[in-house]
Formats: sequence, structure tokens, C-alpha cells
Amino acid sequence: MENNQEHGGTGNLVPATAVIVVAAYIAAQMISDIASLKIGVVAGLAVDMGTFIYPITFTLRDLVHKTLGKRNTRVLIVTAAVVNLLMSAYLRWTVSVPGDPQWGLTDAYAQILGPVWRIVLASIAAELVAELLDTEVYHWFVTRITTKHQWARVLVSNSVSVPVDNLIFAVGAFGYTLPWGVVWQIFLVNLLVKYAVTVASLPLIYLVPGRKSLPGTE
Repeated sequence: MENNQEHGGTGNLVPATAVIVVAAYIAAQMISDIASLKIGVVAGLAVDMGTFIYPITFTLRDLVHKTLGKRNTRVLIVTAAVVNLLMSAYLRWTVSVPGDPQWGLTDAYAQILGPVWRIVLASIAAELVAELLDTEVYHWFVTRITTKHQWARVLVSNSVSVPVDNLIFAVGAFGYTLPWGVVWQIFLVNLLVKYAVTVASLPLIYLVPGRKSLPGTE
């Protein structure tokens, strides 16, 4: 009996693919939040450097929804927001700890990893609102429209949530701090990159199985 349960004999254990996508979702959230502290210039345009990895979280969220259901996806989104907030607070605390004089990177560490709280909070707020919205749109699509054409559910849900995320982050993080021309440039570049990543990541939805009678997945 013990061995059977360990290897999934009960039919109620979380599939390995779900564990992988949950881990990938939180990792991508954390990496993109740290990278967003830098505004780079790519092809002559201002862009926060978290933009190139963060968009994949929307598709990963869809994969989690497909394997674990709406309720567990909501829990994941809120948990990821809390994890990112705790990470930022911890990094801020480590910056405040006096550095060993023999370690020459103390100032550089503070400049790079001392979170700019406005950016951190704007990023977390954007993630929380947009990902929860993505959850509702995805659920509406599969329950009211069709369970076929899985690529369409990803495209539709991301097309609603990505602009919302982009607007909250760009204005919340940089509004009234940078010139509005730069803010809207960041908004537009981020939007283009996020849509490009969305289209490129559409096939991922076919790599995970649908949920099977898992508790708490409605």
C-alpha cells in the first residue's frame, strides 16, 4: 500500500509535470523581479531587463491551471507574490548588514540587490492583479467557450492580462519618476516582447496533461 501510494497508485497525487511547472513559475517570477531593477537599452529602446523572462509566467500559469485547476492556481499566484515580497525584504536586510572590510563587493552588492521598493511593489502588484485576471479569463474560456484549441485559451487569456500587467508596472514603477515618454516607451517595448513570448510559448500548453480528480482543483 505504501509503495503504491508513493508511485501514484491512489490517483490523487500531484503529477510530476505539475511540480515542474509550479517550480518554473515561481523561479521565473523571482528572476524577473530581480532583473527588473535594471533598465537597459535594447535596439535603442529603454526596457526593464525582467521583460525577457517574465512573460513566460503567464503561459506557465496556464499550464498550472490545466494540471491543478483554478483554486490551486490562485493559491500559487498569491504564494508567489508573498515569496517575492519576502525575497525583497530579505535582500534589503542583507544590504543593511555591515560588510566585511576585506570583501570588496559590499557597495556593489548594495547598489545591485538593494531593492528599489517602488519597483518591487509595482512589480508584485502587477503580477498579482494580472495573473488573477488571467486565471479568470482562462477559466471562462475553457468552461464557457471550448475545451478544444488549447493554444487559443492561452492566447486569449494572455491577451487580456498582459496589457493590464504592463500598465500597472510601467506607471506604478516609473510614473512621475522618469519622463512620460520613457515610461510609455518601456510600456510599448514590454508589450511587444511579452506578446512575442506568448506566441512562442503557445506549444507548451500541449506538453502537460489535464487534471484528473485532484482534490481542491475546482
